[in-house]
Amino acid sequence: PTPSPTPEPLAAMVNGEPITLVEFTAELERFQAARQALPGAPLAPGVDLSTDAGVQAFVLDELVNQRLFAQAAYAAGFILTPETLQARQDQISAELGGAQALQDYLAANQYTPQAFQAALARSIAATWMRDQVLASTPTTAEQIHARQILLYNQDQADQILAQLRSGKDFTTLAYQYDPVTGGDLGWFPRGYLLEPAIEESAFKLLPGAYTEVISTRLGYHILFVIAREPDHLLDPDPLLVVQQQALQTWLLDQKSIANIQLLLP
Repeated sequence: PTPSPTPEPLAAMVNGEPITLVEFTAELERFQAARQALPGAPLAPGVDLSTDAGVQAFVLDELVNQRLFAQAAYAAGFILTPETLQARQDQISAELGGAQALQDYLAANQYTPQAFQAALARSIAATWMRDQVLASTPTTAEQIHARQILLYNQDQADQILAQLRSGKDFTTLAYQYDPVTGGDLGWFPRGYLLEPAIEESAFKLLPGAYTEVISTRLGYHILFVIAREPDHLLDPDPLLVVQQQALQTWLLDQKSIANIQLLLP
């Protein structure tokens, strides 16, 4: 009898769709090469790439995420025609400098033509789904406009707080310590500032009020709330943060209901 074929080793299964070990290994090599080319490139907070296991987990998670986005796209009615796929491949080929340049790129990046087409199809579908999530993300939010006085000495911060309590004008004092902007932080929503303690204190206040001294790894802060609006248009940087949060929330929701098997040894 003809022997049954040996099943292809898998790195993961996502709702019954395989991520092969070959695909994972190639993606891992591409990621490592990109890191060497751009060693200072930022990643999401909390990503630990200090160990091989951490790098592998990150790369596999990114592949799982793309599968979830692409699967959701097709479930939502997305259709990828052969013409669209070919047009995208032609565009990449032109950007690289022609057909031979594309072949060189595939060879240098561990892609067979079939694997590249499959990855390209998934990327197009996943991008479409990401765009749907972002399109439903609000462009306004409850926001505060604040300025701060940032000091690097507890005693000095306490002295400034005492001056404020005695009636000194916050803006005047702020410009003494930041002559350019007067400590203006602009408008920001919840979840935008790097130090949660600052944001938490600020959102407890009404316009015209200032915080106590807030100690963080950056120094000693006193914030003054200039204005507060329940539905203020997001500036580009806060909007980007809100959009990233929306994508992460979407992925967490999908992962909570998906059947994901991680099969790396």
